[in-house]
Amino acid sequence: MPPEPPRAKRVPVTVPRHAGAVVDDYAWLRHRDDPDTIPYLEAENAWSDAWFEPLAPLREELFQEIKRRTQETDLSVPVPKGPWRYYTRTEEGRSYPIHARAADPDGPEQVLLDENIEAEGHEFFALGAFDVSPGHGRLAWSLDVDGGEEFTMRVRDLATGADLPDTIERTYYGSAWSADGRHLFYVKPDAAMRPYQVWRHEIGTPAADDVLVFQEDDERFFVEIELTRSEAFIVIAVESKTTTEAWVLPAGDATAALRVVARREPGHEYHLDHQGDRFVILTNLDAEDFRVVTAPVAEPGTDRWTELVAHEPGRRITSVDAFAGHLVLYEWAAGMQQLRILFDDGSDRALAFDEPVHSVEPGANAEYRTTRFRFDYESLVTPPSVYDEDVRTGERRLLKQTPVLDGFDPKQYDTARTWAVAPDGAQVPVDLVWRRGLERDGTAPLVLYGYGSYEYSMPPWFSVARLSLLDRGVVWALAHPRGGGELGRQWYLHGKLLEKRSTFTDLIAVAEHLVAERWAAPDKIAIRGGSAGGLLVGAAMEMRPDLFAAVVAEVPFVDVVNTMHDETLPLTVTEWEEWGDPRLPEYEDYMASYAPYENVAPVAYPALFVTAGLNDPRVSYHEPAKWVARLRAVGAGDAPLLLHTELGAGHRGPSGRYDAWREEARTLAFLLQVLGAVN
Repeated sequence: MPPEPPRAKRVPVTVPRHAGAVVDDYAWLRHRDDPDTIPYLEAENAWSDAWFEPLAPLREELFQEIKRRTQETDLSVPVPKGPWRYYTRTEEGRSYPIHARAADPDGPEQVLLDENIEAEGHEFFALGAFDVSPGHGRLAWSLDVDGGEEFTMRVRDLATGADLPDTIERTYYGSAWSADGRHLFYVKPDAAMRPYQVWRHEIGTPAADDVLVFQEDDERFFVEIELTRSEAFIVIAVESKTTTEAWVLPAGDATAALRVVARREPGHEYHLDHQGDRFVILTNLDAEDFRVVTAPVAEPGTDRWTELVAHEPGRRITSVDAFAGHLVLYEWAAGMQQLRILFDDGSDRALAFDEPVHSVEPGANAEYRTTRFRFDYESLVTPPSVYDEDVRTGERRLLKQTPVLDGFDPKQYDTARTWAVAPDGAQVPVDLVWRRGLERDGTAPLVLYGYGSYEYSMPPWFSVARLSLLDRGVVWALAHPRGGGELGRQWYLHGKLLEKRSTFTDLIAVAEHLVAERWAAPDKIAIRGGSAGGLLVGAAMEMRPDLFAAVVAEVPFVDVVNTMHDETLPLTVTEWEEWGDPRLPEYEDYMASYAPYENVAPVAYPALFVTAGLNDPRVSYHEPAKWVARLRAVGAGDAPLLLHTELGAGHRGPSGRYDAWREEARTLAFLLQVLGAVN
């Protein structure tokens, strides 16, 4: 190790606050062009690399375990669409998938896009759009080569395999084709990376001639676009954190005027799909946990809405998929996912599963006129599995379960759900997995993962990499704190804005519960989270530094107050409905009470591994960098404090699968080392 860790320079900047000015010594780090910014990040990387150097054999061992368990040459389940079956495949030694199609299972393959070829010469590569036209003759695809999530859109002629001259710069996620494949609709972001415009491009014409179809000027709202499964309508969804407005136009008439479905009303959220002569709409109008209504295509306003599925408190309907003869409802109830088939005669049937703790979600269902429904299933011990079920007969077929090699046997692992009690009495669900035979005697190390924001419900998932922890005697747990949506809209509402601290105290309660129930040793608990989950673990660590042995904070949102004040940063204004508007004293004061950057104290903190991405448009690199700089200057103790910044990537880290596996192996090595679980 170098003799001393890096120390960021201190440049005091007085920041006005409602309760009195504060001094920010590290505000300079937000300026990438400051001559000291990149050298500081590089110095932190070098310090981190030096700490990990003795663990190189362990990191390589973990990487090889992930690699050995993964079937590197693999094929996804083909998705039927018209005359074709679309799929992706991977090849051993190649980092990215290959997208292809075939007319029948034994027919010749047509490669549509090889990401490995497109990634050549780039340190980073991410595919944005991959959108085949309704006639199957063209492919709209887009690429990002630095992790900043600004994409270049291209159009490929699938008859020749060549890209057309059509190139559109600086696009965002989302695209939709007209029915005849002559026009492509796409989304553009503003200077703050807020998707706010929809444009129409006519194939074969210069991008400079593209037509602006829709623009949203209210900075609280994002714009999205999609083609309905029926391919009859293009839908433009305009959404804030609490309010929705949807516009439609017929896919068969690309130049038609847009029609609004229901004008935005504060607090009203709705989402729509198309079925026959009606729109099927999921709405929270008079239904906190949402209900389903229908509206005639010709007159879809709220005065014509007819209830189809009534509201049931605590059963949160999150989406509705429309098919020619049935609907599929995706729900969360009692902290578990559920899929329910709703037939035209009003009857319904829920899909049943044996494992009490599992994840089930709608799969790739491209066909509109079908009686087969595809869904994805997995659990903490069951690898990702793709099923087809005949909605009429209930016949279910397993199409594929992701192979896990190197002797994996799910019977060697156990899972359970338990419930912790929060300080206010709320019951917080927790899912656990461990290797069978491990004694529940209060001596095991444990890794606790959490998120708890944006009403995002986090189902338990299978992880090949996690097996390396379990096989070394580590228990793994998934907390479902308030701020997520696992227990309905109220679970979310009581973990946002002026109740956000509930998310952090819920995680603390879970950790204490796991110790009390002898799942974990009191001095061997690590917490891990990313983005808003990074805020969760950072805040919990600062509230209870004595409770945790280690913390992994990946691209953590930790400089909450300063970021929410800075309207020039990506996402800031749209986030006010989640975290609060700091221009109002009560919100600023409340955010300052928990923001990790604001609350560093001269105490001994747990071992901490923090990551960042220099090109991250969601959580700017300077948030974790400033936090680590302040922890170095103010915090006490001698536990490892490590920051690694990806200098050529963004929010999601390295893009190739082998690089991603090596990054995960590094994180696992950190956890095993600081928890004393290295064999």
